[in-house]
Amino acid sequence: MQLVFASNNKNKILEIQSILPDTIEILSLESIGCHEDIPETAETIEGNAVLKANYVTQKYGYNCFADDTGLEVDSLNGEPGVYSARYAGEQRNSDDNMNKLLECLSGKSNRKAQFKTVIALNLNGKQHLFTGIARGEITLEKTGNQGFGYDPIFKPEEYQETFAQLSLDIKNKISHRGKATQQLIDFLKVNK
Repeated sequence: MQLVFASNNKNKILEIQSILPDTIEILSLESIGCHEDIPETAETIEGNAVLKANYVTQKYGYNCFADDTGLEVDSLNGEPGVYSARYAGEQRNSDDNMNKLLECLSGKSNRKAQFKTVIALNLNGKQHLFTGIARGEITLEKTGNQGFGYDPIFKPEEYQETFAQLSLDIKNKISHRGKATQQLIDFLKVNK
């Protein structure tokens, strides 16, 4: 089975491909000739995943899935949420985003947070949504060099390490994206 993953983020593509069974071939946006930035103008994480999947299916005609992820911090009323990738500005710089978040949390004792990933799958004319959540807390400083995004400052529940310190195998089992992707895999096994 071939599915387009509506992303040009090579880290995300590698992470997803490492979780999916070999029977599912992932095509990137680049490999189908989609070089434009797909608008992410929805007010919710779910909305952005749906926008991206629908864009590829409608414009290119492929079965497709798209994800959107946000980091939701309790004491910041769910920020950065849908704006996680551009929290510190349109340059979408992970270090700037982490620095801003750590600054916003300065002096706050409640550092509880969750990562939320929603995958929208367009398959044979129908749409399906899968949601994965990883709960944890924001650390006081960046630690680790694995992963990407906010991984160096997010410590998942029941672990002493940040996502950026954990192996990809462990992260894929417990992460928001790993959980949503597992739901996608389980669905695809039954609905080929």
